[in-house]
Amino acid sequence: EKLTQTLRYEPVYKMINDLPRKVLIIGSGGLSIGQAGEFDYSGSQAIKALKEENIKTVLINPNIATVQTSKGLADKVYFLPLVPEYVEQVIKAERPGGVLLTFGGQTALNCGVELQRCGVFEKYNVKILGTPIQAIIDTEDRKIFSERIAAIGEKVAPSLAAFSVQDALDAADKLGYPVMARAAFSLGGLGSGFADNKEELKLLATQALAHSSQLIIDKSLKGWKEVEYEVVRDAYDN
Repeated sequence: EKLTQTLRYEPVYKMINDLPRKVLIIGSGGLSIGQAGEFDYSGSQAIKALKEENIKTVLINPNIATVQTSKGLADKVYFLPLVPEYVEQVIKAERPGGVLLTFGGQTALNCGVELQRCGVFEKYNVKILGTPIQAIIDTEDRKIFSERIAAIGEKVAPSLAAFSVQDALDAADKLGYPVMARAAFSLGGLGSGFADNKEELKLLATQALAHSSQLIIDKSLKGWKEVEYEVVRDAYDN
């Protein structure tokens, strides 16, 4: 019941007809763990879908060796780094009505979160399309995600957040080995792994904290069967 109440959806029909005339897509950038070719493909499909709705598309992507930067696909392409400073300059110059963050992989998500925190989207009146920015923050920050899941009564593995190697070692002592370490704000398992003792965790935490400022130490569930499913819902609550 708590889960149903939390996920209650009120469709906003006004938004369906309130389409922006120009949309900025933050592209897939360089190929790496967490943002490989699938994001190039999904970004290309997003551009095609927007053009079918007669929406002007502006793409920022520094990688020339991608499908989405091909000539004739997006209306305008900026070959610039996917960092807040450059993306803000593009927003300032192009003044898009909306932005898509979820078609560029981990770099695009992190960039979008940083732009939101800096108030750039509000400053230039840019609407975030697709997944709401708060949902991105809640799921990317593993500590917040664990708290959200616990709030709706779902069972999760015991976990503690760590911001240094010593924090990670202290957390593991409280939880008991073996543990799983996971870096926040990363996809594809980057900066994650299992540790059976302090030496393994120390090495793992050092590597993980090079990619992220936050590390979550979970009680290991190795050996459990994992079942994954996704639910998709549109603006009409289908």
